[in-house]
Amino acid sequence: MPALHDFTTWQPLLRLLHAAHTEALTAPGRHVSGQIGPGAWSVPLPFRAPRPGRASLVSDNQEQFDAVGRIVDALKEDGDGGVSFVVEPSPLPGGVRLHLISLGSSAEPGIATAHPGTLLLADGALPEPVRRLPEPVPGAGPAPSADVDLLRRTLRERLPRAVGASSEEIAAVEARLGVPLPAELRALYQVVRGRYEDWDDLREPYDTVGCELLPLDEVYVADAASRHVLWKFGAMEAVVTGPEDAVQGLVGSPGWIVFGDNGGGDRIAVDLTPGPGGHVGQVIIIGHEGNIGAGLVADSLTDMVVHHHFDGRPVERPDGPPLVAHVNHVSVPNIEAAAHPGLEVLGIGVWKEEPLSLAPVFGLPRLRSLSACPGTLADPREIARLTHLEYLELPPAEWRVLLDAGAVPPGLLAAGIAAHRQRDNPLWTIDLANEILALHGRQPVAGITVLEGVAS
Repeated sequence: MPALHDFTTWQPLLRLLHAAHTEALTAPGRHVSGQIGPGAWSVPLPFRAPRPGRASLVSDNQEQFDAVGRIVDALKEDGDGGVSFVVEPSPLPGGVRLHLISLGSSAEPGIATAHPGTLLLADGALPEPVRRLPEPVPGAGPAPSADVDLLRRTLRERLPRAVGASSEEIAAVEARLGVPLPAELRALYQVVRGRYEDWDDLREPYDTVGCELLPLDEVYVADAASRHVLWKFGAMEAVVTGPEDAVQGLVGSPGWIVFGDNGGGDRIAVDLTPGPGGHVGQVIIIGHEGNIGAGLVADSLTDMVVHHHFDGRPVERPDGPPLVAHVNHVSVPNIEAAAHPGLEVLGIGVWKEEPLSLAPVFGLPRLRSLSACPGTLADPREIARLTHLEYLELPPAEWRVLLDAGAVPPGLLAAGIAAHRQRDNPLWTIDLANEILALHGRQPVAGITVLEGVAS
C-alpha cells in the first residue's frame, strides 16, 4: 500500500487536528478539511505566534511542520501533485474517518481548499480571453527611436567585456521559437548573450540593459498557453483594447518574445503585435500577478537601453459601458445598470437588498460568464434564459435549484461551485459536482480513499 494511503502516515496530523477541533471531530455530521501539496498546504491548525520582537520560525510550529512533512514526503515518493482530505468523526473512541481525495481530469484543483475547483465540461475548452489572438493593426511599424546600430554601439561601449552569442546560437533559438528575432533583440544578444557565468557582477548587465537579461536559450514566446490562467479567473476577465492603446489587452500573444525579468517575477518582452497606439518592437512588461494584459515600458529596445525610458506613456481610456460588471452594494447598483449589448461578464457580489432578477440581461448576445453569491438571485432558474453562457459559478443551494429544475444551461464549457471553505463539506460538493459533470457526459471529479483509525 502506498505510504500516502497508510493511516499511520496521517496519524500525527490527525492527532493535531483532533486536539484543535475536538468538538467538530466528536459530533456527528461535522468535519474538518484541507489540502496538501509538495510546495504548499492549507491545513486548519492554529499557528503559535512568535515571541514579541522576533520573526516567526519553523521551530515555533515544529510539530505541525513535521506532521505535514510526512505527507509531503509521501506525495513526492508517489509522484503526486497534491491531495485534499476530509476528516469526520467515527464510532471508534477517539477515532476519525479520513477521506483522501484525488482529483481527476474533470476539474481544476481548488485554491487552498479541499473543494474541487472549476469543473471542466468540454475537452480542451479554454476561457474566452485565453482563446483570443491579437488583432491586426494595419500600418503598425517600428518606433522612430528604434536604431539597431546605435543600440549595438551603445551596448559595446557600456559592456566592453561582454560575450555575444554566435550566429549559430541565434539561429538555434529562432528555430526553437519558430519566429526570427526582431532586429533590435538580435543586436542585443549579438553583444551580450545573457549567460550568468560570463559576469562577476550581475548588476553590470542589469544596469546597462535595464532588466535581468535571460540567457538566449531561455528566451520564449509568451503566448496565452505560457500564462497559466485558471478558468475561475480567466472566465471573469475580458479582452479590452482601446483605439489609443499601445498594448493589446491579451492573456498572451505569439508576438510577445520574452527576454528579461524585472527581478520581481514580471517578464520583459519585445512586442511584435502592438495595439493601435503602439509600435512593432516596443518593450512591454507582463505582470506575474495578473491574468491578462501587459504594460508599455518603452517604444523600442533602443529607447529603453540607450535613453533609459522605462515608464511607457499614459493612455486616455474613453468612457463607455464596461464589458465586465460587478453588481454589489458598493459598486454597480443593480443589474439594469450593468446591462448593455457588449456585456461579457456579470458578477453579483454581496447584496443587502431584495434578491435580483436576471431579466435585464436576457438575450444579451455576448454575456458568457455569470457568478453569484448566496441568496442574490430571486430565481436561479432564470439562468436557463442566458443562452450564451460558457461559465457559471454558483453556491451549492443555487446549483441544487438548477439541477432539480433541469435548468442547467447546456452550452456551458466550465462551472464553479462557490462552497464555503470549512462550513460546507467537500464530500457534498463532490457529489454535486459529479451531478453537473454527468449532465455533460464527463467522468466523476474525484477518486476517494477512506481510512479509519484512532487519531492518537
